[in-house]
Amino acid sequence: MKAKKKGNKKIRKILLVVIGILVAFMLFSVINHRIKMKQEEEFLTPIGQMIEVDGNQMCVYSEGSGDKTIVFMSGLGTVSPILDFKSLYSLLSDDYRIVVVEKYGYGFSDQVDKVRKVDIMLEETRAALHGAGIEGPYILCPHSLSGLEALYWAQTYPDEVEAIIGLDMDVPESYDYLKIGTPHILLTKLMHSLVDLGIGRFVSDSAVLPPGNSLSEEERRTYVALFNRNYMNIDIAREYESIHESAVFVGSNKKPEDTRLLFVSDGTGGTGMDTTTWRSVVRNYADGMSNVNIIELDCSHYLHHYESERISEDIDSFLQGN
Repeated sequence: MKAKKKGNKKIRKILLVVIGILVAFMLFSVINHRIKMKQEEEFLTPIGQMIEVDGNQMCVYSEGSGDKTIVFMSGLGTVSPILDFKSLYSLLSDDYRIVVVEKYGYGFSDQVDKVRKVDIMLEETRAALHGAGIEGPYILCPHSLSGLEALYWAQTYPDEVEAIIGLDMDVPESYDYLKIGTPHILLTKLMHSLVDLGIGRFVSDSAVLPPGNSLSEEERRTYVALFNRNYMNIDIAREYESIHESAVFVGSNKKPEDTRLLFVSDGTGGTGMDTTTWRSVVRNYADGMSNVNIIELDCSHYLHHYESERISEDIDSFLQGN
């Protein structure tokens, strides 16, 4: 009996030591995070215009000039769309006007904790462009989830959309396979809570930053600073909540008839599907549409990080009618 009590006492001591270490670590993490956030403020001057939309601020970036305006639209949870797309749009801005709109919860834009359905986000995107003095028609270049917004844009305001160039974009049928529900939403909130506690500071910069060398050192530090503030925030969770409703909503409308160029990855790195399924969903959506050209690339979901030169050449050829 004495041995048992002695053993229990030892276990309690070990547990108390472990708990103490965890508390000390979390305290250190939070304090370190707050100090680093203060130091990073110099890297958080918005890149682009801050436009007021419904009482909050959205960031709109543009560069280049030309007769055609390409609007890049980011996938779900992209930390900084302006910096994320740079490897691609920097190859196009000599001949085209390129624009990146950062939705609420992304990059330099505010977090608003509001409903994130596709129709609401589209009106905010349009308002931000109009506020920045950038008028259509637009060539929409959506990545991943923003494919739903691009399709809805073409369905609702066809005169504003000259063409859609999909960067591994989702279509409504994608969500017949992607079963997103409460666990995904809870995981998103947990991940942001960990970032808010400073745990993201223990992740290497290389794991956070887009691959490649398109960003300057200052831009890299800006990206990391935004990651440690914005990653998987409440607006991203709100988008998760509305995905299936938005997919059904867009899928219930007639497919837009604007000219389309669709780049499709091998499905790895974020789609949740195997290569065959991912590519077949896109082909099935485009079936019977004579104005769609599909280009399959042997790279993962964020294909503009890996095949930016190939994609920029194909976009230029497509827009020049070659």
